[in-house]
Amino acid sequence: MAVVQFMVSLDLSVVNLGLPQIAAGLGFSATGLTWVIHAYALTFGGLLLLGGKAADRYGNKRVLLLGLGLFGLASLAGGFAQEPGQLVAARAAQGIGAAALAPAALSLLTSTFPAGRARVRAFGVWSAMNAAGAALGVLIGGLLTEYADWRWVMFVNVPMAAGALAVAWRGVAAGEPAARGGRPDVLGGVLVTAGMTLLVFGVVRTDRYAWTSSVTLTTLAAAAALLAAFLHVERTTTREPLVRLGLFANRSVAGANACTLLIGATMASSFYFLSLYVQQVLGKGPATTGVMFLPLALGVIAGSVLAVKLGYRLAPRTLLVGGGLLTASGLAWFGLISPDGAFLTDVLGPSIVSGVGFGLCLGPAVSLATAGVAPHEAGTASGLLNSSRQIGASLGLAALGAAAHDRTGSTITPETLNDGYALGLTLGAALLAGAVLVALAVLPRTVAPAPARVAETDDRLTKTGGR
Repeated sequence: MAVVQFMVSLDLSVVNLGLPQIAAGLGFSATGLTWVIHAYALTFGGLLLLGGKAADRYGNKRVLLLGLGLFGLASLAGGFAQEPGQLVAARAAQGIGAAALAPAALSLLTSTFPAGRARVRAFGVWSAMNAAGAALGVLIGGLLTEYADWRWVMFVNVPMAAGALAVAWRGVAAGEPAARGGRPDVLGGVLVTAGMTLLVFGVVRTDRYAWTSSVTLTTLAAAAALLAAFLHVERTTTREPLVRLGLFANRSVAGANACTLLIGATMASSFYFLSLYVQQVLGKGPATTGVMFLPLALGVIAGSVLAVKLGYRLAPRTLLVGGGLLTASGLAWFGLISPDGAFLTDVLGPSIVSGVGFGLCLGPAVSLATAGVAPHEAGTASGLLNSSRQIGASLGLAALGAAAHDRTGSTITPETLNDGYALGLTLGAALLAGAVLVALAVLPRTVAPAPARVAETDDRLTKTGGR
């Protein structure tokens, strides 16, 4: 499950440093190139709820294997793409595969480790790999782009998907689907997917159409109408709802998803701004930029390990608040970057601080989002959490990117670019401060285990050899 999450997280950032070479190799326009990123994020974030429900209904292992197969094949196809449309379609297919496998993997962790020290450790490992994939994606993408070819930022997923597929085939117990009976709420699935996709699409295009333009306002209004219709259908449907709205009455679920939305927005945008600052303001190449991300990546891993150690003694909410404050401090420090800066003075220190803070946040957020959730809704809760992260990443990058672009203005110089990136990083610190306030106001002080009998769980683990 850790390899699966590393691969999914890696793919959100590994292509960033290869975008100029991708544009030159396939003939992307400046506007069309953004869809290499957004095609993945849109399908991933928009279909996660359906993926979670599929995991509940048809079994975690079955959906996990299907998602891994699709993800690997789409990565292979993307590496062989010969024109822009082929690569964008491959990236969208990757997102569909990730939307199937991510909630299934997280649901397997939740059901295998329902409570206690084992759960703390399992989610610590999971969150470390999740964070490492996002942070190391920039390093791996830079090295592959400079010393191999941009196509390898797609091919790199193929051996990981194949290895995870082989291990999951043999090492994951099939089990019985947690959810049985009832016809699926297809209409609700269509409405929520279309609504979230339109919401991200509208914000993404604010680089071309102003927030007050008729195009943006119409798109966002349509997204709001679709999401409102989804809520109405979920309350009134005679079929099995896609997500039981009463799930949000669980303070852990509601608070953790709100925090994860803000953390995802901040994490994606900060990686984006930092990579552009190092390349376009400090003038470093892709490989050097990737190496400069190592302190951030190692900091995230160290923070995740520290969260495991402290998780035996401190409540998840306490760790989330502490990590959020530390990350906000690091991003505020990043907001002081200067056009004539250097790695040692402007990048190294805040990278370590914000990296450790991110690591402290991720594991507790996952644990909180699935705490007290019944086994038959574990996949749905997992899908909600991953959806919050991906939608947050897309919305945050679009919104903070628009603010940075506005601050930069029409005159592009290292100084104006620096001002825009500094503003984006400072706004990221404000979002993390907001996540801390949400955690303090909404999240419970202690976490209840999932409503399943420990004896039955122990018996199941014994019968499956601990799998």
